[in-house]
Amino acid sequence: MTEIPSILAYEALKPTVRAWFEQLRDRICTAFEAIEQAQTGPLSDHPPGRFQRIPWTRPTEDRKDGGGGVISMMKGRVFEKVGVNVSTVWGEFSPDFRAQIPGAAEDPRFWASGISLVAHMQSPLVPAVHFNTRMLVTTKGWFGGGGDLTPMQPDSAPAMQDAADFHAALRVACDRHDPTYYPSFKAWCDRYFYLPHRQEPRGAGGIFFDHHETGDAAADFSFTRDVGLAFLEVYPGIVRRRMAQQWTPAQRDHQLIRRGRYVEFNLIHDRGTLFGLKTGGNVEAILMSLPPEVRWP
Repeated sequence: MTEIPSILAYEALKPTVRAWFEQLRDRICTAFEAIEQAQTGPLSDHPPGRFQRIPWTRPTEDRKDGGGGVISMMKGRVFEKVGVNVSTVWGEFSPDFRAQIPGAAEDPRFWASGISLVAHMQSPLVPAVHFNTRMLVTTKGWFGGGGDLTPMQPDSAPAMQDAADFHAALRVACDRHDPTYYPSFKAWCDRYFYLPHRQEPRGAGGIFFDHHETGDAAADFSFTRDVGLAFLEVYPGIVRRRMAQQWTPAQRDHQLIRRGRYVEFNLIHDRGTLFGLKTGGNVEAILMSLPPEVRWP
């Protein structure tokens, strides 16, 4: 397939891709609100959380329309803080950022759409999670994304079971398209979500992929959708089987310390944070991944 037809395929996918990310956002928010309603364990005497949606717009440097998005934020009795954000933005990369993006050196114009989610839980027995998928178009087009699980008690038997189930769901989604995807994207995730200054992984891993372009844009979009559906299937189930368990103050204290690792990674190493800030994204949406409470010993 030549480059021009490939770009035309990505151009044609733009409205469908944007609609899918918004639909997936709605389904995830519905599933998370149902979890809030179902809580009978700790904090069940508190009101269940509901998502609040805040739209935002992104003007370009010359004050033209540069797209925007919607922040969907919930604070509740199961989810201490969860953000499910969608955005579709366009414009031009800054001169100092163009060389880092495929195809941008030839033409700085870009279009990007995606969904990004981070959940920090009330219970230290329920793992935190990150998930995102996106499509980006310059003079080239590609998909990226993934998800990773962060148990607060990573060496416990329940945490290892949660991680095994999370990985199994992602493996099924990957294997549906190519048996090489899961081992490759798992290894990529392990490399990416690693804190070199701590010499430790951020959590239990998952999958990570970027610049994913096989020459068949429709097939790559189908894979991206399946990754989203796998997340929607597995993570709510993990939350439901842990959320009613009682926890101790010592476990909560450990959770707050572990959250510090999350902050360190996102502010020092995360490329998504850098991309959002470099393209004039909404700062609150970009930094919604940070936990509401954290502690360093």
